[in-house]
Amino acid sequence: MAAVSLRLGDLVWGKLGRYPPWPGKIVNPPKDLKKPRGKKCFFVKFFGTEDHAWIKVEQLKPYHAHKEEMIKINKGKRFQQAVDAVEEFLRRAKGKDQTSSHSSADDKNRRNSSEERSRPNSGDEKRKLSLSEGKVKKNMGEGKKRVSSGSSERGSKSPLKRAQEQSPRKRGRPPKDEKDLTIPESSTVKGMMAGPMAAFKWQPTVNEPVKDADPHFHHFLLSQTEKPTVCYQAITKKLKICEEETGSTSIQAADSTAVNGSITPTDKKIGFLGLGLMGSGIVSNLLKMGHTVTVWNRTAEKCDLFIQEGARLGRTPAEVVSTCDITFACVSDPKAAKDLVLGPSGVLQGIRPGKCYVDMSTVDADTVTELAQVIVSRGGRFLEAPVSGNQQLSNDGMLVILAAGDRGLYEDCSSCFQAMGKTSFFLGEVGNAAKMMLIVNMVQGSFMATIAEGLTLAQVTGQSQQTLLDILNQGQLASIFLDQKCQNILQGNFKPDFYLKYIQKDLRLAIALGDAVNHPTPMAAAANEVYKRAKALDQSDNDMSAVYRAYIH
Repeated sequence: MAAVSLRLGDLVWGKLGRYPPWPGKIVNPPKDLKKPRGKKCFFVKFFGTEDHAWIKVEQLKPYHAHKEEMIKINKGKRFQQAVDAVEEFLRRAKGKDQTSSHSSADDKNRRNSSEERSRPNSGDEKRKLSLSEGKVKKNMGEGKKRVSSGSSERGSKSPLKRAQEQSPRKRGRPPKDEKDLTIPESSTVKGMMAGPMAAFKWQPTVNEPVKDADPHFHHFLLSQTEKPTVCYQAITKKLKICEEETGSTSIQAADSTAVNGSITPTDKKIGFLGLGLMGSGIVSNLLKMGHTVTVWNRTAEKCDLFIQEGARLGRTPAEVVSTCDITFACVSDPKAAKDLVLGPSGVLQGIRPGKCYVDMSTVDADTVTELAQVIVSRGGRFLEAPVSGNQQLSNDGMLVILAAGDRGLYEDCSSCFQAMGKTSFFLGEVGNAAKMMLIVNMVQGSFMATIAEGLTLAQVTGQSQQTLLDILNQGQLASIFLDQKCQNILQGNFKPDFYLKYIQKDLRLAIALGDAVNHPTPMAAAANEVYKRAKALDQSDNDMSAVYRAYIH
């Protein structure tokens, strides 16, 4: 985008990285947020989101002059909602201007009429003049306060609150934003601004050389949440590419959550098999972002909610695959994954040349390699894409996706991965994603067992479990995972966010992976025994944090 002459209050189209232009307004940044060095940029509040970013001036265009052009190149549902929000804002601003003009005219007419009816005596005139001057001085004082940058204010007001109170009454600026255009303030935002998340770096896109990256380019997603204590997840969306020294495997970490929600859904028909804890959140986000989705689940009743949200119903896995371009599957274990593909009316029966199958289940490398071979043998294309996360992250569209296999299919799944996750990695040939996923879950499962062990040891030695958690949360082990799981244990809440039986399955498969290459996994083996004990205590269908109960029985 070419550089333009812009100022505070202007409506603009802003482009960030590889994402399409998005409508926004130039606003004052929070006082404590420093402006990036180097090229000139503006702080933009985007419509239809709670997103803000520093945008370089060459990446901005005036809203009205380029409206038709931008609408033609972006047809996404979220994009249209953002444009509607701009138009609604303009209508309300126009209405305020008209009301203000009428009021001014009426006041002038009343004053002229009053002067014609009677001429005040000298004393009355002086008193009125004095009152008038007092009002003017008062208004001028208030005006100064409103247009102040906030640097001279005192008291305990937060930088975000001061930014909200700044007046946009300078010449050439539109009326003050409506409520939905002010920078939100909540305990979550305050914590983010004050803590280590106060400065995020935006990484360059594939088309931009890494050496040209601006290390001071910040991006903020000021999201509201009901649980501010556990919302420190990575808000920045990063894109970076690195290659192993051997050059044999390309490892890519791709940003998978489009900034401002500006995802352009693929025109391909999407199928989804398996609506468990993870699959349900994934399908919901695919639908929200405008994808055409056909669903199937072994328990058909689980499909009803998604049919109401606009999904289509597939009677069998084979039917879904045959009617869709790309079919995703997310089931519980290797046996379920094989049955889904090779069983009666299974995926394989619907595979024809060009049909695409993406297995998102967490299974072993041998299983996923076998599935890839049978799919490809029928002319299909195959990608494995297991996901790291839990039910909450799935619902929030913040999963981490580990993919391997057909690189072209990985690219074709771009908008789907953007809808369901915050980041995706391409790890090369089939089997690599399965191995990496098992290693990730091995670490997570072992850590959970250690947390439970520490809490129970604190209890039996007369120490406060809550104090232990407080100490851990102030140290180097502090994390969302630690806090959430400890809170579950302290509250006795083991509602599944990640089934205990599945983390035990992953530990078992990770140990087998170590056995296959003669690599010791003693920590995982010890943790696995504790989970097996918990399963014997009927904790299989509870959250993984229920491993705690294995230590107290």
